[in-house]
Amino acid sequence: MTIETTHVVPAVRLAVDKLAPHLDKAMNALDAASRDTRLETSLLELVRTRASQINGCAYCVDLHNRDARKAGEDERRLLALPVWRDAPFFTVRERAALELAEAMTRLSDGPVTDEVFAAAAAEFTEVELAELIWTITVINAWNRLGATARPWELS
Repeated sequence: MTIETTHVVPAVRLAVDKLAPHLDKAMNALDAASRDTRLETSLLELVRTRASQINGCAYCVDLHNRDARKAGEDERRLLALPVWRDAPFFTVRERAALELAEAMTRLSDGPVTDEVFAAAAAEFTEVELAELIWTITVINAWNRLGATARPWELS
């Protein structure tokens, strides 16, 4: 038995970047600043991808999966990212970053707990932790733009 499904990839809903270019310029500057960190590119792409998965931003999931691969990330780890807690492929440092990313992304479930924050603080210097928090903040902002306005076509 074959099940056919038809799904139309949504077109641009609202080109917020073109309609408010001054804000797009500022967001891109913030994004560029968040990429100038001491943190490993692969770790940052795992965090960006996981937040994007949670937020349902298809464009960002695709973009950060591609960026992770370019940074040398393993396909198996990317596929296991939604179940990272149950997969043995992630380091303690990556797990702390992913836990923090999920907690910051799911603030509607409650504030980031002291335990989650302490676990991240144990794995990162204060500067690295600050950079990680900024990176998670920026990807969540991009995700909200992408999931709401769908301003970029997935190609």
